[in-house]
Amino acid sequence: MDADERRRGILETARRSGSVDVGTLAADLGVSKETVRRDLNLLERHGLVRRIHGGAHPVESAGFETTLAFRTTVHVPEKSRIAVAAAELLGDAETVFIDEGYTPQLIAAALPRDRPLTVVTSSLATAGDLASAENITVLLLGGRVRGGTLATVDHWATRMLSGFVIDLAYVGANGISREHGLTTPDPAVSEVKAQVLKAARRRVFSGVHTKFGAASFCRFADVTEFEAIVTDAGLPASEAHRYSLLGPEVIRV
Repeated sequence: MDADERRRGILETARRSGSVDVGTLAADLGVSKETVRRDLNLLERHGLVRRIHGGAHPVESAGFETTLAFRTTVHVPEKSRIAVAAAELLGDAETVFIDEGYTPQLIAAALPRDRPLTVVTSSLATAGDLASAENITVLLLGGRVRGGTLATVDHWATRMLSGFVIDLAYVGANGISREHGLTTPDPAVSEVKAQVLKAARRRVFSGVHTKFGAASFCRFADVTEFEAIVTDAGLPASEAHRYSLLGPEVIRV
């Protein structure tokens, strides 16, 4: 196996498993840990992975995006804590947007049932979960359904959103950085998210720490547009402080 083949294999493993460990890769590939570190550093320079202590995780891009089914299997405890903390920011909102993705789906599940709420969502999974919920009216955005994420996109969805004024939007992203803002791989998804930002009075970003510092293909928002960022304690306090200087409250759980 030459170096290019080895790096392609490392990237495939990262995308399949969600992350890779230097020691495990070295043992599996029969090379030194230093060789694996060099490979990961090169992949990071090409924007394909992001280095973390002891390994790396894949960066979603125009050519790669994890499915909803996969997202339900990684960082689940962190996502559950984030969802509960995000739901506590509801305040007196009566209309709420819930984005596509697994963490937003968990936020929807954590919303109170003791008062009327109208939930607008692009997620078929979230709409199905809430359809029979007491005191919740669900509006599912129309449009083309993306098979990997089970979410609606294109002009049907954005046209519906353009007629709404939403009290609070829970928005996710594939990457968030102070330099590039919030990004996602698919232009159609980006258009829906951008329209949500226009329609919402308040905006909350929720996502695990691995999304921070990552940048995908399509930018749809600046960090300054959000009142709060909810993530897990895997984001260092020093980095959370840097994001807070841009305006939003950063909540680590």
